[in-house]
Amino acid sequence: MIGIIIGTNRHNSLSRKVGIYYQNLLKTLDQESQIIDLSELPHDFAFSALYHNSGKNETFNTFQKIVDETKKFVFIVPEYNGSFPGVLKTFFDGLRYPDSFNNKKAALVGISAGVLGNAVGLGHLNDILSYMGTDVLGLRMKLGNMKAHFNGEDFTFDVYRNFLEKQAKALASF
Repeated sequence: MIGIIIGTNRHNSLSRKVGIYYQNLLKTLDQESQIIDLSELPHDFAFSALYHNSGKNETFNTFQKIVDETKKFVFIVPEYNGSFPGVLKTFFDGLRYPDSFNNKKAALVGISAGVLGNAVGLGHLNDILSYMGTDVLGLRMKLGNMKAHFNGEDFTFDVYRNFLEKQAKALASF
């Protein structure tokens, strides 16, 4: 099972649409997957599930259970203010440390309206995942200029489509 983490809490986000595309791609490779959409986090989880409240928010605990049971992940990460959304970092902070992502595997997909495809945000995310003991696949997708290359369901740019397929295959065998 591969967990597809939608790295924003924005409802009906472009990240979710890319996550669904990735999930369909994994299906063609006979890989089971589950979308982990941060828009479904409890609205108050930063206060009700972290620090002295760790383990006390039952809804957040379901996210912890999914992370515990999943060994591979793909992160679909939009660019927010030159990095990744704060909700993703807060999500990590709410999970049990140090074992939630330790000895697990991850692939990174950055998306942005700009040309760099959230390259800086993926670097930040890679540092955090490395600190948490996660093995990160070397092929990181930096999908820029998304408005021109993604129609909400499919990539209109063959280069992106081909590299995503290559990454998904690599993640499957990683």
